[in-house]
Amino acid sequence: MPTYVYAITEAGHPLRLDGIEGVGDPAAELRTVRAEGLSAVVSDAPPHLRAKRRDLAAHQNVQERLLADGAALPMRFGLVGADDDQVAAALEEQRDTYTERLKEVGGCVEYNLKVARDEDDLLRDIVAESAEIQRLNDRTRQDPGAHHDRMALGELVSREVQARQDRTGTDVVARLAPAAERTAVADPTKNHFLNVSFLVRREKAGAFSAAVHEEAGQRGDAYTFTLNGPLPPYSFV
Repeated sequence: MPTYVYAITEAGHPLRLDGIEGVGDPAAELRTVRAEGLSAVVSDAPPHLRAKRRDLAAHQNVQERLLADGAALPMRFGLVGADDDQVAAALEEQRDTYTERLKEVGGCVEYNLKVARDEDDLLRDIVAESAEIQRLNDRTRQDPGAHHDRMALGELVSREVQARQDRTGTDVVARLAPAAERTAVADPTKNHFLNVSFLVRREKAGAFSAAVHEEAGQRGDAYTFTLNGPLPPYSFV
């Protein structure tokens, strides 16, 4: 039967899994697969598994219990091996990598930060600071048929929006990075120009959160900072 994988730990992890259920309906029983120096917390993989609320919660509950007691590498929802033997073989093959990652994330949690800026506020700044954009904007207002100028204006504004968002994102990450162990920048979302995760030591979580709120305050009301965490350190596995 296929094996569902929740997390990887060091062999000495206490693995307190009493009272915790796995994914599926009925809930799968948790067990461990061991290799030299490592353990994987697994269960039977239910057929036709989907990202339902109950299964997502079960997946995260297992990981939170493990992380409360020590370092663990959380696997993303839906990771399935052919069987326990394949999982054990993967632990053996990647032992050095997993061991190093466990050292890196030990005592740490992940915080994800998404940042957006009010579009009208950004466009006002761009128009105010670019003589060429002002010129093209005036021409298209005066001559609705100036299609070439309209296209040039749109392209110029688009490039400037991207450049400013890139600069701001780089600056925000650089200012917050000293409060974290590592950073991992992901692709922007539809509504956020910055999508970044920080690996933060548990004892410094309060200081990191305060640094984010201070940064948001300095940026002003045109910016929206959305901080989620603490989370299992998915982005650093």
